[in-house]
Amino acid sequence: MLIPQEITRAVTIALEEDAPWGDLTAMSLIPEDATATAELIARELGVFSGGAVFDASFKQVDARIATSLDLADGERFEPGDRIATVTGPARGVLTGERIALNFVQRMCGIATLTSKYVAEVSDTSARIVDTRKTTPGLRALERHAVSSGGGHNHRRNLSDAVMAKDNHLAVLLASGIDLTSALRRIRDTVPHTTHIEVEVDRLDQLDAVLAANVDSIMLDNFNLDDLRAGIEKIAGRAVVEASGGVTLETVREIAETGVDVISVGALTHSARALDLGLDMRIA
Repeated sequence: MLIPQEITRAVTIALEEDAPWGDLTAMSLIPEDATATAELIARELGVFSGGAVFDASFKQVDARIATSLDLADGERFEPGDRIATVTGPARGVLTGERIALNFVQRMCGIATLTSKYVAEVSDTSARIVDTRKTTPGLRALERHAVSSGGGHNHRRNLSDAVMAKDNHLAVLLASGIDLTSALRRIRDTVPHTTHIEVEVDRLDQLDAVLAANVDSIMLDNFNLDDLRAGIEKIAGRAVVEASGGVTLETVREIAETGVDVISVGALTHSARALDLGLDMRIA
């Protein structure tokens, strides 16, 4: 769930980048008392996300601008559907137009792509989750878009959970540190509410990880047979996550192995911005 501070921060940075000293064109060309009404129109199928961000993109330019949303985040739209209406001082509407569209097109793209992955595994026990492969500074918005598309969020950041990945394990091995002992020490030192996950890329790593009683185990880039073998070996002692190169073409068969979670970096790093238009009338 997006919080107001996250929206304000993202919009503030975008406005500072796009109009650091105001909108020279709008101020020079558009009468100060002119008003405008603009409609956000879908030009392709999709899932909506980013209504609050769209609204804030105009409100931070001029608090007199009003946004009326026809859809809530998570609702689907078709080409030609009106998604929102914006009304207010024309200068402000014109100034906020580009960043409002940039945000909502990006978020709708992520929500729409996520919904396709979710649909592929809808009758399995697997949930689709995102990763930290997000646009710097926009993680909160992009994670919200994943939720709008029916997906789930992984750890929020490096401070949110313990997740020992391949490079962490390589450092331990090079330092001569026993993996099981190192993981047990984590359990002894972090709060009892802290989730501990370990990534493995080979079946022979599982015994040492299972001996430490971790919460989740990520099977990274495993083929289908090894995924099944890993699930059998873990035998319910930890949440099983599959990751690595997951696509719309492969996600179904991965889910059918019985994994609990499938993490997909493509949800955020490869989503295409959806085609939405802001059709404007100046009064």
